[in-house]
Amino acid sequence: MGLVDLRGQKTRRSPEELAAYLKSYSLEPRFSAGIWYFSPFASRFHDYYKPVLDIEKRLEIAASLKDYGLSALEAHYPGEINEDNLDLWKSFVRDTGIRLLTIVPGLFYDPEFEFGSLSSPNPQVRQKAIERTIITLRLNKEMDCDFAIVWPGIDGYDNSFGVDYFGMWDRFEEGLAQAIDEVPGVRIALEPKPYEPRNNNIYRMTADGLLACKDTEARLTNPENKALLEQGHTLVALNPEVGHILMGTEDVAYCFARILREGRLAHTHWNSQPLGNYDQDLNVGVLMTEQTEAALLVLKMYGYQGYFGIDINPERQPVDVALKINMDALRAAADRVNSLDYEKLVFTMTHPEKSRGWLEAYLIRIRALHPEKLPPLWELPMD
Repeated sequence: MGLVDLRGQKTRRSPEELAAYLKSYSLEPRFSAGIWYFSPFASRFHDYYKPVLDIEKRLEIAASLKDYGLSALEAHYPGEINEDNLDLWKSFVRDTGIRLLTIVPGLFYDPEFEFGSLSSPNPQVRQKAIERTIITLRLNKEMDCDFAIVWPGIDGYDNSFGVDYFGMWDRFEEGLAQAIDEVPGVRIALEPKPYEPRNNNIYRMTADGLLACKDTEARLTNPENKALLEQGHTLVALNPEVGHILMGTEDVAYCFARILREGRLAHTHWNSQPLGNYDQDLNVGVLMTEQTEAALLVLKMYGYQGYFGIDINPERQPVDVALKINMDALRAAADRVNSLDYEKLVFTMTHPEKSRGWLEAYLIRIRALHPEKLPPLWELPMD
C-alpha cells in the first residue's frame, strides 16, 4: 500500500466547512486485533484460565471473525511472526483477505532487555534492539503493512534519582532513526504509556510521544526519508491506546486532537480503563463510555481514516466473544456520533454564550433509550 497519507489530518475548517464536512462523512470503523491476546497470558497471580493456543489455532479464530468485521491483525516479531512461520502468515492473508496491519518489534520481553532496549546503556544489548527493529521494518515492507508500532514498554527507569535522562532519550531516538534510515519509507507508530512494566516508561504521556516523533525525525539522514519529510509526510507517528491515556489521567479526545493536529495519528488502540490504576485492557464500553464518544467525534471532525485496533485482555471470555463485544461497542458509539445534529453542534462550539447547557441536555437525549419520555429540548437561537 505504500506510505499512508496522513497530511489531511492537519486540515483546518471554518465553522461552516466543519458542519458540512461532518454531515458528509460517516465514521465507519474498520477493525484490527492483536493476535497476542488470542491465547492467554502468563500471570503471577493465577494459572491459565483457557488453553494455550498456537498460531495456527489463533489464525483459525481470526478467520472466523472476518464476516463479523475483523479485517486486519497485528503481531510481534519474533514472538508471533518470524522466519519460521512467515509462509503461514502469507497464506492466511491470501486465503482470508484479512490483512496483517503491523508487525511490532519485540523490544520488551527478552531478558537481555532488562534495563532497556533501544535506550539501553549496554552497547551489545542496544545493538540487538536496533537489529531486531531493522528486521521488523523489513518484514513490514515485505508484508505490505501500514506501519510498525514501537512500544518501548521496558525502556525507562524505576528510581527517578540518578537517571541519565538525556542519554536515555538520545540512545532510543538515535537507534530508532538508524533503523528507519536502514529501511526507508516505513512509518513508525510510537505508543506512549505512563508506567508498567517499568515504574516510569521512557515516553510517559502524549506530549512526550509527540516530542519523540519530532526528535527522531530530526535525526533521519536517508535521502528517501528526507524527501518524504520535505513533502510534509510524517515518518514517526503515534499509536495512542485509550487505556494508556487514561492511566496517565489524560483526556482521550484532547490527546487524539493533539496528535491529529500534527498529522501523526497512524493508528488507535481501543479498550476501557479507570483513571490511573494498572493497565486493565477492559472491553470497550465497560468504563468511560463518554470518553469513547468524545474521541470518536474528534476522529470524525479531523478525518481519521485508519483502523480501530482492539487491544484487550479477555481473561474470562472467549476471545471471539470479546472481539464481537468490542466491535459492537465501537459501532454503536460511532452510530450515535454519526446521528448528531452537526449544525447545532458546531453552533454550540462557536456560540457558547447562546447555548449554555444545551449540548449536555442534547447528549442526555441522544443516549436515552426512550428520549420521547423526556421533556422536549429547547431550541437554539441560531437565527
